[in-house]
Amino acid sequence: MTQPFPKLATTQPAQVAASAEMDDVIDLGALLSVLWRGKWIIGFITVLAVLAGGYYAYVAATPLYTAKSVVMLETREERVTDLESVIGGLSGDSSVINSEAEVLRSRSLLKKVVAQLNLERDPEFNADLRPPEWQDQVKARIRGAIASLLPAGPETTPAVDEYPDAQTEALVNALLARMTVRNIPQSLVFEITVKTEQPQKSARIADKVAELYVLNQIEVKFEATEQATTWLTERVTQLQTELELAESRVKDFTASTALVNAESLQAQERQLKELRDRIQAMQLSATNVQARVEALRSAGTPEDKAAIANDSRLTRLLQEASSDPTAMTAFDLRYQQIIDRGELELSRANSQLAALSTSRDEMQTQIETQGQDLIRLQQLTREAEASRLLYEHFLSRLKETAAQEGIQQADSRVLSQAVPPAVPSEPRKSLVLAMAGMLGLMLGVGLVLIREARKNTYRTARDLELSTGYTVMGQVPLLPARKRRDTVTYLATKPTSAAAEAIRNLRTSIMLSNVDRPPKVIVTTSSIPGEGKTMLSLALAQNFSGMGKKVLLIEGDIRRRVIGQYLGQAPKDGLLSVLSGTQPLSELVVHDDGIGADILIGEKTSANAADIFSSESFARLLAEAKREYDLIVLDTPPVLVVPDARIIAQNADVILFAVKWDSTSKSQVEEALRMFESVNQRVSGLILNHISPKGMKRYGYGGKYGAYSAYGRKYYVN
Repeated sequence: MTQPFPKLATTQPAQVAASAEMDDVIDLGALLSVLWRGKWIIGFITVLAVLAGGYYAYVAATPLYTAKSVVMLETREERVTDLESVIGGLSGDSSVINSEAEVLRSRSLLKKVVAQLNLERDPEFNADLRPPEWQDQVKARIRGAIASLLPAGPETTPAVDEYPDAQTEALVNALLARMTVRNIPQSLVFEITVKTEQPQKSARIADKVAELYVLNQIEVKFEATEQATTWLTERVTQLQTELELAESRVKDFTASTALVNAESLQAQERQLKELRDRIQAMQLSATNVQARVEALRSAGTPEDKAAIANDSRLTRLLQEASSDPTAMTAFDLRYQQIIDRGELELSRANSQLAALSTSRDEMQTQIETQGQDLIRLQQLTREAEASRLLYEHFLSRLKETAAQEGIQQADSRVLSQAVPPAVPSEPRKSLVLAMAGMLGLMLGVGLVLIREARKNTYRTARDLELSTGYTVMGQVPLLPARKRRDTVTYLATKPTSAAAEAIRNLRTSIMLSNVDRPPKVIVTTSSIPGEGKTMLSLALAQNFSGMGKKVLLIEGDIRRRVIGQYLGQAPKDGLLSVLSGTQPLSELVVHDDGIGADILIGEKTSANAADIFSSESFARLLAEAKREYDLIVLDTPPVLVVPDARIIAQNADVILFAVKWDSTSKSQVEEALRMFESVNQRVSGLILNHISPKGMKRYGYGGKYGAYSAYGRKYYVN
């Protein structure tokens, strides 16, 4: 049975924990090591990028010349007159500065530049004048070919009046692409920069933009002043007509009404108040008279009549009536006279009260009429006064504007005109080369890091141990042999080679794996075919035979049966004949002088191989072989292909698992080891096989590791 290494069981958790910690920490040394291993790739890509940048800077790129014109805003306003300006100067705040920068980049201004400099005749700005490039020619041919295949449709001719506008817009776009406007911070200065293929052209365009910008400010002010004058003239004429009409309405109203002033109206209101007071007093007097008359009429006895009448004569007659009968007649006559006099007084009071009321109503109506007339007159007067004020104000503004017309000044001035540059500003060759080198360096580093991140194989024993948690018992380099038979010959004829020493190291690890109970049954397997497990089985058998041990090599991979290719000539019968009992083991083993060991090859069969290795016959075969041989090496099929290896491993003392260098994926190795663990079998050790010395040097491992290291050259004769 397999004897696991005591050390392995204790070191695996520690290795896994160490691996987990390393995943959380960036190993700067490892990163630099990766970059150093890919130094040739990084250098090649960097050189390639520098060459491409040099070709662009010195050959492909068109030189561009930059000219700069400087314009400054004028915030100080110099007045020719002290009249208020219709168009004021600029304030100089950030919003005004940004607005003026947009004016310098405006399409209307640049259209004037295009027209005055005839840029439509310049091939640099007019793409129609440039010869077509090969890409355009190819596209035109493709479009022509497609058009020839499609049915002909109605011809559409572009409108003639639209083409000049489209061409002008294209020219303005080309000029915008070659021009920049920059405001110098903390100043009112603008830099107009133009880049073209000719130095004189750049200076000419920059100066023309500055010139037209200053001229445009004057034109804008002149147009504004002219428009203001026209509008003010029309407005003054309209206001004059409105003023004359308002004054005429005041005059007509005054002539058509008998108006009084406000003071007379106030005097009439006082008279009306006095009249109302008289009416109130008269009403009170009439009420008293009426009450007295009614009391006189209602009196019954002479005494009551005398008391109510309060007349002395009537009182005297009442006293005489007791002695003179004629006195009562005089009393009644006198009393009736008093009643008649009271009624007359009441009639007179009512007449006066009616006259006063009529006078009051007439005066009140007159006051109301005159008040409304006065209000209307005041309204008409105010309207006329307002019209007069507006007319005078606009007439004054018209005179001021007319006086300012023709004396406008621009809000900017040209500080310095553009100077034709002597040397091109683009491309900046040194900068292009530096940027190309940096880009190449970054691409190279990125490619190396991506390639390293995508690495899914094993290149060092340390990586293999950290990833799986199993001990690597051997590292075997790739043998320089083309044929399988040559590998056995190479190991036999080159006993001091690096490969032979690697096999001896593996043999030593196996022998020392359990000193108390040296292993007798060794099983070799791998994840997938082609990882060199059969070669390892032959090499181990050969190496143990060289120690004087009697070794039996059994071909457990009876599905492929490739050991015969290493022997050159193999017998027809083998393992199945022994298991079936038709022939004994001693008659079917083949002794190979190159290997120095006995070999029991497999046979072709239709039976299931897993059932064969699970049988009692196979167990009896191993028991017999243990009695006759010092060591038994079993070459088994790949674990991920068939279950044979896991079945055979049940009888093994040591399980060796081969991993092909920089070939077998990590997932395949992990899955194969998991399958062993699923049947309670633990791999004794891993073998990193088929290591390429040149590949290790290419990855930067050539001077550090094992039999393929640079410091081992003096010890090996390959």
